Amino acid sequence: MRLVIGSDHAGYPLKTELLRFLRDQGHELIDVGTHGPESVDYPDYAAKVAARVKDGSAERGLMICGSGVGGAVAANKVEGIRAGLCHDVYSAHQGVEHADMNVLVLGGLVTGQLLARELLQAFCG
Repeated sequence: MRLVIGSDHAGYPLKTELLRFLRDQGHELIDVGTHGPESVDYPDYAAKVAARVKDGSAERGLMICGSGVGGAVAANKVEGIRAGLCHDVYSAHQGVEHADMNVLVLGGLVTGQLLARELLQAFCG
């Protein structure tokens, strides 16, 4: 699957780990940043993720910020984006199957690496 992934500074460490995981799973990735731990504004990166999903250059998106709440709110402001903040595998799967979720949002400060991997597997199918 072709995925776009973005994060702010709080989500950057988890994003770095998930990029490796997703590549190992065979996904094609578009990394829209941020590319370091310096402070940035999460809405800018949520908009970049949403734009790539909206224009079709990515099938689905992943946005990671501190709690995930701001990233979900910002991404959902883009027409055609259905972003969901998920903390459990059931919601990640059902969000795609029943709500046509096209952007998964994770909280980089509240979601561990193992759970994040499981959420992505459920989201990507």
